[in-house]
Amino acid sequence: MRVAVYPGSFDPFTKGHADILKRAAKLFDHVIVGVLVNPYKKCLFSPKERVQQICDVAKHLENVRVIHFDGLLVDFCATVGATAIIRGLRAVSDYEYEMQMFTVNNTLSPKIETVFLMASPPYSFLSSSIVKEVAKYGGDISNMVAPSIKEEVESKFEALKNEK
Repeated sequence: MRVAVYPGSFDPFTKGHADILKRAAKLFDHVIVGVLVNPYKKCLFSPKERVQQICDVAKHLENVRVIHFDGLLVDFCATVGATAIIRGLRAVSDYEYEMQMFTVNNTLSPKIETVFLMASPPYSFLSSSIVKEVAKYGGDISNMVAPSIKEEVESKFEALKNEK
């Protein structure tokens, strides 16, 4: 069985992430979305909320499972029996960082292959950071995230605005 891990912070899960996941699900028998828990990164959503968002968006993909993890990605891959890591590339600017990550992961665990999928053109500009920036200032993010996630992002920023 070909098992792959699609890792990321996914804060929030964008339509670009969903596109990469859907395409990866066609290539592998099983895809595990690994939601990274990074205590040094300030996320808008908790790991549990991010897992639920992705589960809601990916419920039609029968060979996808979503769980959160912390620690080294290659250790997580070993735990779940994955032999591949899925990474999306939007632009040349992503390549340098992804090459560094590939090199580290390959050094730590040469048996785990990294598979790069190019972002589909409509999503080549899209990142979670952009979604949050647009939403923070009241811009329309409906073409960037699923409707359920749009509501959650807007609610989070409304709550943050009301705290001030």
